[in-house]
Amino acid sequence: MTENSVSAGAASDVKTLGAAALLTYSAGVLLLVGYLLLGVFGAILGAVGAVFGVIWWRRTHDDKVFPRDLSVKSLVVLVVVAVAVTLLAFALAA
Repeated sequence: MTENSVSAGAASDVKTLGAAALLTYSAGVLLLVGYLLLGVFGAILGAVGAVFGVIWWRRTHDDKVFPRDLSVKSLVVLVVVAVAVTLLAFALAA
């Protein structure tokens, strides 16, 4: 069997999958929050904010959006941000 030079193991792959899912979800909810606040213009601002969020994430992780060894702390930060943005969307929708 050949060695996989991309993967750092199953746990690393699961963390990367979680980060990808959380980044995508958070970007979508941020777009929704912008739309709920300001309509179409807010949705555009939300999309710009999501792009800047991904750029910040990449710069934080040595110019890689999905680094080979993602720390648990980074995933916890993503979960906290996703929960906060989701709660804001629920509050605005009510």
